Amino acid sequence: MRRVIASLTGAALAAAALLWAPTAPPARADDLPAFGSRLYVDPTSDAQRVYDSLLAQGDTARAALIGRIASQPTAVWLGDWYTPTLLASVIQRHLRAAAAQGATPVFVTYAIPNRDCGGYSAGGYTADRYLDWTRQVAAALAGSRAVVLVEPDSLAMLSSAKCAGVAATRLPLLQSAVGILAAAGLSVYLDGGNARWLTPDAQAAYLNAAGVAGARGFFTNVSNFDTTQTERDYAGKVSSRVGWKHFVIDVSRNGNGWTGTWRNPPGAGLGQNPQITQSTSVKLDALLWVKHPGASDGPCNGGPPAGAWYESAAEALVLNSPRA
Repeated sequence: MRRVIASLTGAALAAAALLWAPTAPPARADDLPAFGSRLYVDPTSDAQRVYDSLLAQGDTARAALIGRIASQPTAVWLGDWYTPTLLASVIQRHLRAAAAQGATPVFVTYAIPNRDCGGYSAGGYTADRYLDWTRQVAAALAGSRAVVLVEPDSLAMLSSAKCAGVAATRLPLLQSAVGILAAAGLSVYLDGGNARWLTPDAQAAYLNAAGVAGARGFFTNVSNFDTTQTERDYAGKVSSRVGWKHFVIDVSRNGNGWTGTWRNPPGAGLGQNPQITQSTSVKLDALLWVKHPGASDGPCNGGPPAGAWYESAAEALVLNSPRA
């Protein structure tokens, strides 16, 4: 799976964003904020678990490195690895913790049929099971005003030869998933790929076919490494082709930009801290850590299976960060 600049203050980021916009779109109803005043920090993340363990062992130097990751808001991934009962329990646990923090949780759905089209993150439900699963997610999240990022790579990957024939089933499923989640009062974003993958026209065509008109917008750079400015420029072009929809960018590992591979790349560094950036003149809603720093991209460059904790890579991300 294709799994983003030195830190800017919120004011500087907003000012830079205004310079980027080719033509400021008119304000409208869906410009109301999708996020509250802060983002949810998961107190049970892998990074927090490792941090606690290192402290208990007295390894304060390594704990300080992992603490840089554990202290930041990250998305909560939901997929077919949870039983229905456990899925509901996990969602409720995170919603309670987010409410206690007064924060907005960001969830990622990751169970689309033919997920990753047989790649390192292969899996997912069958087509006839997927929408029932999405309804369960929506019911558990209903009324929470959570943010949901729907199926990373699900659209951009349709351009790959290994996904031949998948679009005919996937696009209607994504349209239905958007409707189900939006009807539960959630802010929904679809897969916008990244600047090195598809052209803005091609990505916009997939987004329109997947029902982005009914979503808040789209996300880019999930689990990838493009610089924030590169992705903002790209996402702005895509937004202009899908009715000026909003977007969010994954900046979790983009501190040093693209270094030549998306698979546990040497030299990658943490990006800037997650932050809410909502503006009515520029459609960038937030910079997020969607991919968890320290989660492996798969068995490459010495990594464990996709999604597993990769300790040395986590430490390297912190040490390689421009803000280290």
